[in-house]
Order: sequence, then C-alpha cells, then structure tokens
Amino acid sequence: MVSSCAAASSSLLLPFGSRIAKRASSIHHVLVRNNTQASEVQCSVSCSGSKSASTERFENRLALTSRRHAISVILALSGFGFALADAKGAGLPPEEKPKLCDAECEKELENVPMVTTESGLQYKDIQIGRGPSPPIGFQVAANYVAMVSNGQIFDSSLEKGIPYLFRVGSGQVIKGLDEGILSMKAGGKRRLYIPGSLAFPKGLTSAPGRPRVAPNSPVIFDVSLEYIPGLELDEE
Repeated sequence: MVSSCAAASSSLLLPFGSRIAKRASSIHHVLVRNNTQASEVQCSVSCSGSKSASTERFENRLALTSRRHAISVILALSGFGFALADAKGAGLPPEEKPKLCDAECEKELENVPMVTTESGLQYKDIQIGRGPSPPIGFQVAANYVAMVSNGQIFDSSLEKGIPYLFRVGSGQVIKGLDEGILSMKAGGKRRLYIPGSLAFPKGLTSAPGRPRVAPNSPVIFDVSLEYIPGLELDEE
C-alpha cells in the first residue's frame, strides 16, 4: 500500500503530462510486483535451505526484466524532456533584424512621392542628406538592407556591423544600387525599388535565414550613404 501511494504522488510531480505519468506509474507497479515475487522466491529457498537451478534462472529473469523496465523509464522520460525543450525553442518568436526604416518610417514613406528614372529605377527619399553627391569612381561608405518584394531581408550591412565600401558607378555592385546612390547626398537615406533588369541577372540561392532571389526579379534596397572618403559634409 505504501508503494502504491508513493507511485501516485511521484506521478503528479512528472512534468510530462498525464500519459507519461500513468505509464511511469504502471511500470512502477510492475517493478514492485516483480521485486515482491523475487523476494517470495528467495524466502522460500532460504527456508528450505536449498536452491534449484530452475529457481536461479527464474530469479535472474526477474532481475533482468526489472532492469529493462527501469532503463525504459529513464529513456522515455529523457526523450520527452528533450522534445519539450525543442518545442519551447521552436515556439520562440523570430529575432527582429535591424532595419534602416522602422514602422514609423514606413508610415511616413506612404506620403513620400515616388521618383522614376529613365532606366526604370524608382526611389523614395527617407531623409535628404546635407553633404555632397559622390562623383563616379569615388569610394563611398554605405549601409544597406536588401529585401525581396515581400519585404524579407536577404542581405544587410547592419547585421555585419560595418558600412559597405565600394567605388560607385564602377560596376562593383548591381546597376540599380549604383544609379540610386549616385544621385544621393552624404548623410541621406533612400529606398530603392530596383527592377529585375537592374538587379541580379543570375539570382541568388537561398541560405539559412535568407530567402532565394529569382533571376531578374525586382528587389528593394534601403540605403544610407554614410560618408564619402575624401569629401567632408558641408557645414550648415
């Protein structure tokens, strides 16, 4: 009776749900029953003063069965523990990636007029810079967040922690980015709507946490022209 009460109370403490608790409780009863049977056999043998070979085999079988049940209980509880940990981890919200244009910025952009160039590039200025525009071939330092049409980010200098350095107008980046930055001023921010013909002709393969960019598909770049080495900001 004491063993039955102990099994019931320990089942309530198991953090794995009622099914596992019931299974652990039933296995516990089997172990208790087997151990009781083994004790009875030992008692009868010790009282008679002799032990037959069949009795030894029976005791060994009971001991082996008890060990197997104990191991199965441990493995079952461990497995469910890892499963619960994975489930909790999977339930966490995705980490928010840094952006150049936050929710308030997105609302303001709705009222900003769209500019369309002859090449088909479109853009909206988030912030007009106070510095000079970069001459063709000059090195610029820019931060960017690159997105597919649905807003998923596939590349970002913000995640790398340093601005991207390249020579503007020299073909070191996609055509749409080159054209979009050439007409910006240092200190400015702009959203570029780049058509497929000015983006990635061969596309980009997907990667963990990064969507695939189809060949010649339109992309969106939020760009911040941080500075132009050799050209200082105009003082107000």
